[in-house]
Amino acid sequence: MSDLDEIDLKLLKLLQQSGKLTTKEIAKQVNLSPTPVYERIKRLEREGIIKNYVALVASEKVGKGLIVFCDITLKEHTKEIGHQFVQEVMSVKYVCECYNISGNYDFRLKVVVRDMKHYQDFVLNDLGSINNIGSAHSTFVMGVIKHDYAVPL
Repeated sequence: MSDLDEIDLKLLKLLQQSGKLTTKEIAKQVNLSPTPVYERIKRLEREGIIKNYVALVASEKVGKGLIVFCDITLKEHTKEIGHQFVQEVMSVKYVCECYNISGNYDFRLKVVVRDMKHYQDFVLNDLGSINNIGSAHSTFVMGVIKHDYAVPL
């Protein structure tokens, strides 16, 4: 964070609002010419501060209207079993996010599926195929109040 100056932070804020802004549009908003803005953005990408550019898709408009947070407890807690779980869950299609958490559970998954029947199939076939899951606790999202991908700067 110490290497980021005020201009870098402005660039990041603008790009988090819209990754489709042109260098020229960004330059105008930060009062620089396009060339230094381009060079700064490339540096932020090189340094891994900007990880990627994506299109945010409205899940319900593509037939994925159910969001579920699934809290997982592993049967055993060894390094190998933890790594194996992580490798296996990374390849599960409907898991959009996975967090290693503290507390009563080991991992929290964000799962996006069509409906309850689809989630049941996911639990039985996808989660059921992962070794060493001791328990899974599901929390169903009834409504999204705030959903922001931007990192507060």
